[in-house]
Amino acid sequence: MGLAICVFCASSSKIDPRHVELAAQVGAEIARRGHSLVSGGGTVSCMGAVARGARDGGARTVGVIPEGLLAYEIADQASEELIVTPDMRSRKGEMDRRSDAFLVLPGGIGTLEELFEIWTARTLGMHEKQLVILDPTGVYDPLRELMVRLTDEGFARPKIFDAIGWTASLDEAFDLLERSPVRIEPTPEDYAEAEP
Repeated sequence: MGLAICVFCASSSKIDPRHVELAAQVGAEIARRGHSLVSGGGTVSCMGAVARGARDGGARTVGVIPEGLLAYEIADQASEELIVTPDMRSRKGEMDRRSDAFLVLPGGIGTLEELFEIWTARTLGMHEKQLVILDPTGVYDPLRELMVRLTDEGFARPKIFDAIGWTASLDEAFDLLERSPVRIEPTPEDYAEAEP
């Protein structure tokens, strides 16, 4: 049985078209490998491209969109299931609940927020779902450098990198998503580090 793969990605129409093409390729690969898609429920930019790519290949798509964004992101009415949530927080919770694994494509602050919430929970042992960043153009290179620096300076523990896969290859991204996740055993210090 296939995985329900949640894809976090851009909704901006001002980005390089190659990012939209990558999203379409991701959608097609989800379908080719027999998985289903959970997405942000919009039809614009990468969000729309990944959903169309998945559907064109025969994959089931589930869109989750907050009420406040219905007009802006143009809801994906073609989804087999379109869920409207009251706000962004409940949207993320619904996407998390419905997903077996997470794939992160280049995106803006909304994508980063989704990434960090899932990554933090994975690092703290709150779920064992695979998390992979697919970044063939190096958009997230500065983020990776920042995370290494935070680790070097003691703000984060090295095991944060056990909780995530990072690749420039579409095939490798899906191979990582389909692999059994490494079990993360947090220590009391890990929980203390996450406190505000």
